[in-house]
Amino acid sequence: MMKNFDIVTLTVNPSIDKSTHFSGLIAEQKIRCQTPLFDAGGGGINVSKAISRLGGSSLTVFTSGGPVGEMLQDLVAKENIEFESITTKSATRENFIAVDDHTNSQYRFGFTGGSLSETESKAVLDTISNLKPKFLVASGSLNEGLGDDFYQKVAQIAQASHSKLIIDTSGAALQKVLEVGAYLIKPNVGELAKLIGVERLEMEEVNEAAQKIIAKGGAEIVVVSLGPQGAVLVTKEVYEYVPAPNVAKKSTVGAGDSMVGGMVWALSQNKSLKEVIRWGVACGSAATMNEGTQLFKENDAKRLFEWLKNK
Repeated sequence: MMKNFDIVTLTVNPSIDKSTHFSGLIAEQKIRCQTPLFDAGGGGINVSKAISRLGGSSLTVFTSGGPVGEMLQDLVAKENIEFESITTKSATRENFIAVDDHTNSQYRFGFTGGSLSETESKAVLDTISNLKPKFLVASGSLNEGLGDDFYQKVAQIAQASHSKLIIDTSGAALQKVLEVGAYLIKPNVGELAKLIGVERLEMEEVNEAAQKIIAKGGAEIVVVSLGPQGAVLVTKEVYEYVPAPNVAKKSTVGAGDSMVGGMVWALSQNKSLKEVIRWGVACGSAATMNEGTQLFKENDAKRLFEWLKNK
């Protein structure tokens, strides 16, 4: 019997992130790369890693296929994160991240995930319905051929299980979730504009736009990431704006997932919403201080949280 987890994260389309350095990008020539680093990647897996860095625990559910899938399971196990994997016929994808040391430019190559069969996607949904956690985090892209309503089905399961759904996706997949309702969504300003059907939003229009979604029952909490400006958390009663701390940025890979991880961990610790958004911004900003796909270091996140506490 599997022990109960307060937090379950779901990654339908995980990846192995392979990162390296090279010097100078020249067409038609062999580019010599340094020994690559391999990380388990994909929204939910990164969220679980972030929770683990803060001393929390979660169960991460993901699909896994082929030798790359086996490597993914090993990498997750090395992080001491408990997981349940759903075997797929198609192989787990790889992403490639390369930094040019001459210019310090980062190049990110993302591949689409193999398609899931009907049996496989049903197995993912069945696994989720059996778990009934307090918080269910669904994050990341969907595989080829999975309908835009896949996360909507996850939202229905969360509702039936009385789990609080935290969803980090965009476009049609997010629109469909709003029809059922989620506990927390995390769009950026551009995505928020699309959700309410406008071209663009100014900073001072964000609160009203988020309130529209809340009034329709789309979400209880809307967290809007404002990039270098920070983030804002909106509920029916609360409006909390947090500026982003000024840190030396090395990579933005995993910053959004780190932010979600920080917030879910804080929610699971019954912290106030004022603290929840600050933990989110602290973890997201701390993640940008590290290279490649390493997420954040716990002491960076804690230091930034202390600094943000009075902001």
